[in-house]
Amino acid sequence: MSDLSGRFATRLAATPFTLLGMVHVRPLPGSPRWEGSLRSVVDDALRDARVLADAGFDGVVVENFGDVPFVPDASPPETVAAMAVVVSAVREMLPAGMLVGVNMLRNDAAGAMAVASVAGAELIRVNVHVGSAWTDQGLIHGRAHESLRMRSRLGVPVAVLADVLVKHAEPVAAIDPANMARDALDRGLADGLVVTGPATGAAVDTTRLRRTVAGAGGRPVLAGSGTTPEAVAELHAAGAHGAIVGTWCKVGGRIEAPVDADRAARLVVARDRLSGRATD
Repeated sequence: MSDLSGRFATRLAATPFTLLGMVHVRPLPGSPRWEGSLRSVVDDALRDARVLADAGFDGVVVENFGDVPFVPDASPPETVAAMAVVVSAVREMLPAGMLVGVNMLRNDAAGAMAVASVAGAELIRVNVHVGSAWTDQGLIHGRAHESLRMRSRLGVPVAVLADVLVKHAEPVAAIDPANMARDALDRGLADGLVVTGPATGAAVDTTRLRRTVAGAGGRPVLAGSGTTPEAVAELHAAGAHGAIVGTWCKVGGRIEAPVDADRAARLVVARDRLSGRATD
């Protein structure tokens, strides 16, 4: 089984710039801000996913963004269970051709892989896949050896998108993005890479992006923060194959707000201009 098989590879090949929208899940059971209704959490997630689908996004990434403060590694079992419910509902509602991804914050690759396998998601995102990083949750170590063996045991074609020098973190030592890209792909067996700015909503440094693209050797690299309609052409020119977009798509550009249909549509128009398909 090819690691990059199935709908993930097909969708990447179908567009010059793949757009994945964030579905930021409200606090889940057990987290400090849990409000007591999983049905309400699911409904809000479905609403955001539907808006992104109607705008023309290629997929969504479902993330337990409301579970602050984040657990460094393995999520509690109630979090994994609740995310499986949310992601399953999103996957069932969206068209089969759209991608669904899972990100379990802060760095629970095994939990994300488990959720993806039972919910039918096509990919997971892992903030620290190889190496180590100092984060606001302390020192986090990559566990590629565990998550890739888990995927093999489960026998599921779930792609792994690994961050390179992820936001809200600093590497334990100075590492060239090109070398880190090669390590994540060739030694960590990631299927694609994500490059972010320093924080949520912060623009990607195009120099870092270009270095990562150089190390990736043609394999997928996505921008992971700060993407706006104005930035799409620049990111594409720097070699990005797409972007994962959260903050800019929200009402008023506020991370805690729901997805804004007009803003999401503007990003799709900017993407379609790359191939001359846009109709303003």
